Amino acid sequence: MKGVKKVMRMGLMNGFLALLLFVSGSAVFAADDQLVIYSGRSDKFVKPVIEAFTKETGIQVILHSANSTALLNKLRIEGARTQADLYISNDAGNLQLGSDLELFEPLDKDMVAVIPANLRAPDDTWVGLSARARVLVVNTLQERTGFVRSVFDLADPRLEGRLGITNSSNESFIAGATVYMVKAGVDATRNWLKGMKANAEGRVFNKHSKIVAAVAEGKKDIGLVNHYYIYRHLAKDPHAPIRVLLPDQGDDGMGVAWNVAGVAVSKYSHKKKQAGQLVRFLVSRRGQEIFANVNHEYPTRSGVDADPAIPPVSSYKVADVPMAELARQRNATIDLLEEVGMP
Repeated sequence: MKGVKKVMRMGLMNGFLALLLFVSGSAVFAADDQLVIYSGRSDKFVKPVIEAFTKETGIQVILHSANSTALLNKLRIEGARTQADLYISNDAGNLQLGSDLELFEPLDKDMVAVIPANLRAPDDTWVGLSARARVLVVNTLQERTGFVRSVFDLADPRLEGRLGITNSSNESFIAGATVYMVKAGVDATRNWLKGMKANAEGRVFNKHSKIVAAVAEGKKDIGLVNHYYIYRHLAKDPHAPIRVLLPDQGDDGMGVAWNVAGVAVSKYSHKKKQAGQLVRFLVSRRGQEIFANVNHEYPTRSGVDADPAIPPVSSYKVADVPMAELARQRNATIDLLEEVGMP
């Protein structure tokens, strides 16, 4: 029950309101030949691959989109009454929590074997579909951040008032902090959080895109974001004075923190065969190529090329933390964030 309470506690205000709405009056009605997905990703990132799947198979799909944590709670509360056949989350932590709550059906092992083991559940109850890196966006018209090599340098007092971060309830913030805690320890992560809190001066952003814009406009010198927000901004404004800094490299570096968006099949689905067909398509080369083209993310399937604009995975060091660990350590991370009083 402790884990469940933590899920509820970190649902965010919008997630909590969404959950209340779902439980009190929202319902999903699907025909016998339709699949229902509870999707924690923006429709614009999911629809292209779903439309391709429908065109190939004729299977119709209904996307029921909202906050990932709220949807996970909705699945838990509905139990066998759920209309959901699949669950998509933008966070491995939520996916593994769903597995721990026994909400998901094991996937065909041969089918998901094309995805590296550290990017899927240990028991194959969920599989990662696309990956993102936690990187630094830097304004190129200033020199104050020349000393920064690690995410832990963001706690340096020289960055007071010049740092952009999201609110700590952001799922990517929690996931990144978890990776740093696993690799560097609780004390180092606590000090890092305290320093960033001071440098942010209590003012945080509700979206990564706003951090990138603030850095590009010179309102901030540096920010901690998911990599694709930088490339989205550059796609619209190629001359923006920003660059990507890949932190914690070299022999003594812990590497860049990763997180994945992924999919699971509800154990209560009455359409498991069709749901399995969709998962098979999502991890296929074609499905993975669509993900790569839509959002500048990394395909999780080996051998599928990412957008050439983003750094190749082979060009930098990634922290060797299995995605399932993001759930196992999530409660400890949340406790630490609350202890520090991160905004």
